Amino acid sequence: MLKYFSRPLLLILLCVLVTAAQPAAPAERPYAAEMKLAALALAAHGGDKLRNMRTLVVKGSVDVTTSAAAQAFPASFVTIFSGDKYRLEIANPFQPLKQIYDGTQTTSSVRGGFTLPPINRLGYPMLQQFGRQGFVITPLPEDKKKRKGFRMTSPEGYSTDFYLDEKTNRIKGYDASYTINERAVTTSVEIEKLRDVEGVLVPEKYAQRFDTEQITIYANFKAKEILVNSEVPDAYFKIAENR
Repeated sequence: MLKYFSRPLLLILLCVLVTAAQPAAPAERPYAAEMKLAALALAAHGGDKLRNMRTLVVKGSVDVTTSAAAQAFPASFVTIFSGDKYRLEIANPFQPLKQIYDGTQTTSSVRGGFTLPPINRLGYPMLQQFGRQGFVITPLPEDKKKRKGFRMTSPEGYSTDFYLDEKTNRIKGYDASYTINERAVTTSVEIEKLRDVEGVLVPEKYAQRFDTEQITIYANFKAKEILVNSEVPDAYFKIAENR
């Protein structure tokens, strides 16, 4: 039968058959560029040492000002992470805050049942979860795409937009938006200094801004003690003992 085909047509048919026989190229993963950036950020902050970090304890000082009062007042803070459990304390003479999550439920010292969003689902602590089920990487929103970074969203729907240093791929800042008691809150962080602790780079000095519908709060944090993989008793997260 081949003798009835002209030579050019035969060559075309052969090319088609050869092409069809080749295995299909694997489809590119969604948001491959952002996935790569997230992987680079994880590596820049310790890689597997950060991913496998069991506990993180940060203690230090914080100076707080507001749009209603320019006078700064000093406070101290403690954050403790152990797996999904966490404890946050901010001690100051005006509005001390304590919030604890025991792995199942959350309690807060603020009256009226007010609680902050889970602090292990916003900002730097989220980076440790990269690659785990339910944590989704997507591009930055259109108005932020000129910056080098990515958005990471938790299974609960909390998202953080991370911005990376052009040369080191370390996180230089991030911001997030969430709702508390039907009120929108936006927070943004600029990291000034990181500390290497056991091979994990942890924010040591950073400025944070909270914008609510009523007031803007500015806080300058400075860590004095940072512990990675230290022993953290479960008693720190027992809600009944801290009410």
